[in-house]
Amino acid sequence: MSDDLVSKISKLKEQRHAVILAHNYQLPEVQDVADITGDSLELSRAAARTDAKVIVFCGVHFMAETAKVLSPEKTVLLPDEQAGCPMADMITREQLLQFKSAHPGLPVVAYVNTSADVKAESDICCTSANAVRVVESLESDKVLFVPDKSLAAYVASKTDKTIIPYCGYCPTHHRILAADVLRAKREHPEALVVAHPECTMDVISLADAVESTSGMLRFVAGSQAKEFIICTERGLLHRLKKENPSKVFYNPSPVNVCPNMKKITLEKVLWSLEDMQPAIELPEDVIVRARSAIEKMIAL
Repeated sequence: MSDDLVSKISKLKEQRHAVILAHNYQLPEVQDVADITGDSLELSRAAARTDAKVIVFCGVHFMAETAKVLSPEKTVLLPDEQAGCPMADMITREQLLQFKSAHPGLPVVAYVNTSADVKAESDICCTSANAVRVVESLESDKVLFVPDKSLAAYVASKTDKTIIPYCGYCPTHHRILAADVLRAKREHPEALVVAHPECTMDVISLADAVESTSGMLRFVAGSQAKEFIICTERGLLHRLKKENPSKVFYNPSPVNVCPNMKKITLEKVLWSLEDMQPAIELPEDVIVRARSAIEKMIAL
């Protein structure tokens, strides 16, 4: 059945002049059907460079919005419109405006894991890979950081600037406990620990490397080590194993699954191409202002 689905998706993709993007946390079969796999901003930028008329974004809502911001002339489809991001949902435009009013005059750094509305009210965006560099680029000694308090804490440990964090977090990364990592280290003493900066600081303190998902892929590929404990959403292990068949990867937690990332299936990818729905629509002013915050980051 899956071969039949893949064949139908491939034919319809050509008819629609579409490109299929899959985040590193997607189901293995969804990653395998994608034209491009990567992290959220990496995917949106790659799609903007293609001549595709339609972007099928297998990820969560804020990612599809970012793709629309960078490619407003293209149709952007999110195969399951209920695929949201709990962390992105922890801050709305109105809550950001209140946060800004409580700290007047301070620049806002918005993690890409935010809605287009929030990006539009921010000064500059960042990714987990470049957050330190973005914060360091600002003239102010104090910076507002939204929405991820864990990424903010990691950035604060790497800079002399004062980071004032919002109270958001990633539930999936917070389910990875230091006790899980310590157990995995005991069971696999030769393995290197690689942690995402959305993890809590006690987990990060145990890591041999702290990397974004794309950074993890590069780190593992370039490492002489043969075993790795991967502290992020378990979907990344599929691509790590695929690209590094001679290396072994361990998942430290039984519960590090993002249910939203698993909502998109091959059937939903096919249905979205058939119906050209659900399509992402954003007001023009939001697109312009959100793109400004993203482009300031890209220009660094």
